[in-house]
Amino acid sequence: MDFCSIASGSSGNCIYVGSERSGLLVDVGISGKKITEGLKNIDRKPEELDGILITHEHSDHIKGLGVIARKYGIPVYATPGTIEAIFQCNALGAMDHGLFHEIHADEGFAIADLEISPFRISHDAAQPVAYRIENGGRSMAVATDMGCYDDYIVEHLRGLDGILLESNHDINMLQVGSYPYPLKQRILGNRGHLSNENAGRLLCEILHDDLKSIVLGHLSKENNYEALAYATVCAEITMGDNPYKAEDFPILVAKRDQISGLIAL
Repeated sequence: MDFCSIASGSSGNCIYVGSERSGLLVDVGISGKKITEGLKNIDRKPEELDGILITHEHSDHIKGLGVIARKYGIPVYATPGTIEAIFQCNALGAMDHGLFHEIHADEGFAIADLEISPFRISHDAAQPVAYRIENGGRSMAVATDMGCYDDYIVEHLRGLDGILLESNHDINMLQVGSYPYPLKQRILGNRGHLSNENAGRLLCEILHDDLKSIVLGHLSKENNYEALAYATVCAEITMGDNPYKAEDFPILVAKRDQISGLIAL
């Protein structure tokens, strides 16, 4: 089992997850051309994909959905609320209702040989979920766009081999930055985004000896930068109430416009 961040950031998100036999995308918030180029870089083709998982309907997660799903007839999986919101989005063009499959939080399902477990997240969208994906005794999760986390979230992220976790903003940069006050409050609120500090604190809850890969993603272009996200998360891990130090784990920061390369689990 392996995964790759094709793009991750406030301007667009697209993650590939696959096994030797199958592959899927989690979110398609970049252009169809960029998705195709990203897949080509890891020797994959869009026509070989078995599905697209959508976390929620914001444009940085569905921007390329109309093009990629229409062109290749790829099945799309999302919650009923998310599907309804997608069909209200005129920017995607005509969408074939037959491609869409309703899924529900806490009800697992399979796509080829990949076992998918959707779970609820706190974000200002219609019916958002994150995904835990398993194959052959290996597991990874894509968990972004969370204003907060709780025991329910932590339980769904325990025992993973790999994770792409939101590390959206530096709180101080956001507070002193140019965003209007209501937007700042939205991002900082319980239905907004995880700060660097909270990403580190959440990781402290789920670290274990066999965690093979941590990728920090969904960084804000205006209120964060790679070195700061990395340093803050590392400090939280090293100084946190857990037996580990940051250097015990490979920690990468996903880029908004470059693929991470294939990460084997």
